[in-house]
Amino acid sequence: MQAVVIDEFGEPKDVLTAQEVPVPEPGAGQVRVKMALSPIHNHDLAIIRGVYGYRPPLPAIPGTEAVGVVDAVGDGVDNLQVGQRIALAGLQGAWADFFLARADQAVPMPDSVPDETACQLLAMPLSALMLLDDLQVKSGQWIVVNAANGAVGRLLNLFAKARGVRVLSLVRGPASVLALEKLGYGPVLDTESVGWLATGADITGGEPIVRAVDQVSGTAAGDLMALLAPRGELISFGALSGKPLIIDTGAVIFKQAVVKGFWGQKRSSEIGRADYVRLITEVVTLAANGTLRQDVQADFPLDQAAEAAVVSETPGRNGKVVLHGSR
Repeated sequence: MQAVVIDEFGEPKDVLTAQEVPVPEPGAGQVRVKMALSPIHNHDLAIIRGVYGYRPPLPAIPGTEAVGVVDAVGDGVDNLQVGQRIALAGLQGAWADFFLARADQAVPMPDSVPDETACQLLAMPLSALMLLDDLQVKSGQWIVVNAANGAVGRLLNLFAKARGVRVLSLVRGPASVLALEKLGYGPVLDTESVGWLATGADITGGEPIVRAVDQVSGTAAGDLMALLAPRGELISFGALSGKPLIIDTGAVIFKQAVVKGFWGQKRSSEIGRADYVRLITEVVTLAANGTLRQDVQADFPLDQAAEAAVVSETPGRNGKVVLHGSR
């Protein structure tokens, strides 16, 4: 079969190669999946560069999420059948015609959920929903999130709206403001506009902003801290700026604020089975009824993974870049 392989860590455009490798055989409790679509996530590229929270042994096949069809089952697997369509996340080796996964990782996909949504339904949406759970906010309360026009920001808005939580969304540029407002999310502020921080402080009508989600880091984290209410929490979810958190120490002390991190993969391994099923059910239900749709901008074959990675990091995308297996 064909697979994308890295023999060394480095820039994706330089180290991603398509190679012929043996088709894997499922062991006990495993299934072999014929890959349909697999997205290129930012964390996939970080793994390839060797700068993520773990480094796989080399050579390695990247890819952490996919949708596909069960092709073979190992001993002891009685909850899945050959031919069944499933989505999986938390994988290793998804960028291949076939990959192995634990049967208990699989989430059966309703026919009403298209592959384009199903292939990216678990990692980012589940992380966003777990994050919202961890924020412990109630209906009517306010949160603020930056980089809100990205995948996580849009998902957080969607899930928060379904739960009655108010969201102040921060974006860069009028086009991003318009994009979120067209989706029915608001209020939305352009952080490149004059006086936006003062507007943000007044926009809730005096209601406190109790949680802030930072995906940018750098001075953007300090802006969130300025908007945060006393005894609020600032959660670091990403660092799109590539810079460390820059936060006014006085604001942290005198607001008695809490600053903490969130790593979706780690949280997924920590939650109990009942909570996991509850969150997955919420995500799949929203996808099945059409409320949650994940767009794909470009679809590449495995032997063009290097080119696909470049497109994935090109600014201005309106959907995910994905790889497809043999058709």
